Amino acid sequence: MVLIAGVVLTCVLGSSMPTASAKQPSWHSKVFDLSAQPTELVRDKALQNGTVLQSFAFDNVNKHIYTVQLMAGGLMLPGEPTAVSGANRSLNGDLALTELDLEGNKLGYMYLKGFGHGVQIGVETEDGNPYIWSETDSVAEGKDGWGTVITRFKFENGKILTHESPELQKHKLIEGADRTTVNIDAANDLLTMRYRKDGVFHFGVYELESVKQHQYDAIADVVQPSVGTFQGFASYGQYLYLLEGSSYGTSGSVEPTGNTYITTVNFDTGEIVDKQLITAGSSLSFREPEGLAVRIPDVKHPQKAELGVGFASDFTPLRLANVYTYNRMLPEVAIKNRNK
Repeated sequence: MVLIAGVVLTCVLGSSMPTASAKQPSWHSKVFDLSAQPTELVRDKALQNGTVLQSFAFDNVNKHIYTVQLMAGGLMLPGEPTAVSGANRSLNGDLALTELDLEGNKLGYMYLKGFGHGVQIGVETEDGNPYIWSETDSVAEGKDGWGTVITRFKFENGKILTHESPELQKHKLIEGADRTTVNIDAANDLLTMRYRKDGVFHFGVYELESVKQHQYDAIADVVQPSVGTFQGFASYGQYLYLLEGSSYGTSGSVEPTGNTYITTVNFDTGEIVDKQLITAGSSLSFREPEGLAVRIPDVKHPQKAELGVGFASDFTPLRLANVYTYNRMLPEVAIKNRNK
């Protein structure tokens, strides 16, 4: 069932049914109500570099936000013989990672060389320490670099990592896959990976602790439904949220409505259950949608969550970051255990 502007449609994606698995969970969760009024969390905040925000994630324990963006041109990092252009940074997959507080004030940063495009990241907090999940081992395709495996590393302010740094804990979940990006569902201890294989994009769900033990048995896998310009994803329970859209003035995006949509997919059935036009931040300049992330304001109550959507604003060479959250949910829907 798809809800668009009050119209109920039926849309079953037979090609995106989950794959069978011995670890199929009996999961259930509420669905974020994307027709509700959003809350402005961060508006027009500068990041480590002046490039466009690519994606973000919440550290729910320490109440921080982590953002990632392509590294700006003109920087010369230690060990580099000369300044590197923005085009080469993009081709190499060089990223800037920024740590913010919940008001969007900058607290720290890292530089990541040879990682990818930064389409989506995740955060896991262990013993009070934030660990970033991202793509790495970038391979050039067109004018950009894209990750081919996912990795986990501890956030350390001011540190520069390369894709060969020993601190990286790498995971190749699916042989032959590329364009890998990752998101962490902290409420349910799940990891969702977007990947491309044989030219088709999929989303696979894994138990987070199993991945860390290098056990890569997917508990669900769905093919990405058709969307516009893909800009990020997040998962919460058995629901997957896909962000699409473009900046004002491009690809049919016109002020103040724009063309930003979030599509909700049920991992259990592969069905689209909702698709909503997102009008948050309509007064922003530029307003390119960039990344989704789930926030849990109180870690003792993970069932009370918020879905955050990011936007880039302002003008080159100083793009700014914005985050809006949706905290209302639709009534809970029980999902039967697929083992039964």
